[in-house]
Amino acid sequence: MNVLALGAHPDDIEFGCAGMLTKYAERGHGVYLFVASRGDLGGDPDVREREQNEAARVLGCKQVFFGGYRDTEVPLNRELISRIEAVMREVQPRMIFVNSPDDTHQDHRHLAQATVSATRYVPNFLFYEGPSTLNFNPNCYTDIESVLDRKLAALEAHHSQVTKTNIENLTILELARSCANFRGIQARVKYAEAFQSVRLLLNL
Repeated sequence: MNVLALGAHPDDIEFGCAGMLTKYAERGHGVYLFVASRGDLGGDPDVREREQNEAARVLGCKQVFFGGYRDTEVPLNRELISRIEAVMREVQPRMIFVNSPDDTHQDHRHLAQATVSATRYVPNFLFYEGPSTLNFNPNCYTDIESVLDRKLAALEAHHSQVTKTNIENLTILELARSCANFRGIQARVKYAEAFQSVRLLLNL
């Protein structure tokens, strides 16, 4: 099975679903990433692209597609939907992950809404959370205790962003661990990632 995770910026995917992606890659599934922008308002875009490629390597991803949109200007229009559809034709995913649409950042909202349209025929489609997500009420979880170190290593690959949480003395690594612990408590495990499923096909 091929899996496609989409994020508006470098490191969105790693925070939201790196544990899940690592588990898929370890089991031999093809994992692909689409990153809409190079995060140029958060640092040097060339640096951030290199960091994203390194994070993908840590996770065992096969390829990263970059959308080429400017940070904070990811549009909600037909062109973005077509861009996502083009990646999907190449990847042929059966599982999709993307930012939650209920978010304070417009890039996250727009990418999520465009992905809803582009992936209307994909059987498995889930939203993941990020630090700026609002009102996230998950209905499915995955245990990431065995892959938490890989998730944190992938986040750490984004060296230029580790301390940029807008919370004094709190790194993105600490934030991700705390979030995983909180979601783990909800799922009755130690560490988990949480998702809102739009569609989830359960084959028995």
